[in-house]
Amino acid sequence: MQDSTKRQSAVEGVFGRRAGFLASVFGGATGGPDQLASTEFQSGGGSRSDSARLAGPSDEPGAGVGSAGAAADGNGGGGDGPEPDGHDPAVAALGRAAELTHHRTATVRAEQQRLAALLARLALPVSAMDFESQRRSYEPRPYPDGPSAAPGVREPSWSDFAPSEPLADDPEATGTSRLLDSGYQRELAQARLAYQRARRQWRSEQATATDPAEAAARVAHEEGEQARARAVREYNDSLEECRRAYLEAEPAAVESLLERALAAAEAATPELPAACRAVFRPLTRTAVLDLDLPPLDLVPSLDGYRLTDEGEISPVPRPPADREADYLRVVARLALRALQAADAVDTDGVLAGVVLNGWLRESGAGCLLTVDADRDALARTRLVAAAEPAEDESEPGVYAAAEQDEALVRLRELGAAISPDPYAGVAVRPCATAGAAVPAVADLSPGEFAALVREVLTRGGLRDWSVRLRGHSGLVATGTGAPGSALPGRWVICASRRPGQVGAAEVRTLAEAVAEESAGHGLWLSTGGFTEEALDLIDTAEFRRIHLADGAGFRALAETHLGLPLATGTR
Repeated sequence: MQDSTKRQSAVEGVFGRRAGFLASVFGGATGGPDQLASTEFQSGGGSRSDSARLAGPSDEPGAGVGSAGAAADGNGGGGDGPEPDGHDPAVAALGRAAELTHHRTATVRAEQQRLAALLARLALPVSAMDFESQRRSYEPRPYPDGPSAAPGVREPSWSDFAPSEPLADDPEATGTSRLLDSGYQRELAQARLAYQRARRQWRSEQATATDPAEAAARVAHEEGEQARARAVREYNDSLEECRRAYLEAEPAAVESLLERALAAAEAATPELPAACRAVFRPLTRTAVLDLDLPPLDLVPSLDGYRLTDEGEISPVPRPPADREADYLRVVARLALRALQAADAVDTDGVLAGVVLNGWLRESGAGCLLTVDADRDALARTRLVAAAEPAEDESEPGVYAAAEQDEALVRLRELGAAISPDPYAGVAVRPCATAGAAVPAVADLSPGEFAALVREVLTRGGLRDWSVRLRGHSGLVATGTGAPGSALPGRWVICASRRPGQVGAAEVRTLAEAVAEESAGHGLWLSTGGFTEEALDLIDTAEFRRIHLADGAGFRALAETHLGLPLATGTR
């Protein structure tokens, strides 16, 4: 205990005398700790001027620092005390450790600031990559005139050779009488001969003065310019062809345009690669995007370093909740940016919706984020303001609380499912997978399935569609059919794609919903089938207003009203 107190007093004394030096170090020294240790904290052999500068003046008795102390001691300092120049090796080691701790902490803080800047850039709106913005134009450039063009020698002009007309003695003489003058006619003939000779000579001189190499360069330049202009015209023609295919909802054209827009958005942050692939389903006019999420070590795991009482450098880890929240902020902004790119490029309204899945490929973590956004929801993906760091940066988390982060709030408003703990590998169930372009009903997202059911029944005569409940298993909706249509009156619709058959209890529930909604009929669409009890139930008078359609009936409706070879099934 006494040795520890003595050591602490020595450290405080030395650090107090060297406050100016430490202030310069902790104020932003650029040299590394090893360099400073070799020059400032050397244990011996230093000059007397260096020792005096490091130690500084002191009025404490028995300090043993400087030439005055050495002279008073008489033996230059001996035994187990400080060295002759007043330098304690333990204090020097402690100073090196403190400086190294400071530099390591500054490095961690710089990583956190880079992450904050990245989050701010990810919140910026993306540029539209539609067909109009991709059109090109090119005007051929003229060949620059060289020195052989002889700009000082111009082509002869007739005005330089034409004789002056004769003056008539009679003021009343006409122009015709002047032209009949024989002398004037001779001069005119000689002038024409001179003009023709001059033109022939000028053309001969121009042909002789032209450099063959320059003439070849001129021809090559003109051919190159015409080739460039022709390439631009061909590109614009191909762009128009792609636009025609896009308007006709051809999968290859839609996917090409979407991936081009997604690649342009990714290029805005080259230090954060996040590839995104697109699959378009013409069945539901929905694009399924697979987004590769960045690795988990993108977010700093440390808040800094500290010096322990034993003089050791110890890392200070960030709270796990703060690190998880920062990673989810990055993921949310990447997802919103991809949705914004898809919305910005679809100026012709070909897409009815977008399903986005965020996949963490490393260690097989799986899907960490999934969102099923329809056309109207895509317009609500743009952030209104960039995220700003919290005012108190001394706290472990330098950003706003995750519950208040605008990107995460915006995704949750869209009904997105987000992993609660990405570092523990907690995955979520994707709304849909980017498999075949013509998937089975069981492979559709909840939004796609609802849109398909609505399209089938709307074509059958149902109007005023209103979805009351929607999920992976199916939906509940209401609609009204016009008199004389195939579905007249008010209806309650239940559409399911659950595994197993629909039983009598579900049919009774539908009948109760019909009574509560004051509807005239109820329809249960199932991609599977119904139990015998459910089929017997609708034969009774009480349930005569309930209609059932199994997978075969669903396929028949889709074939009749949409012309689609629908494949039904259950998840």
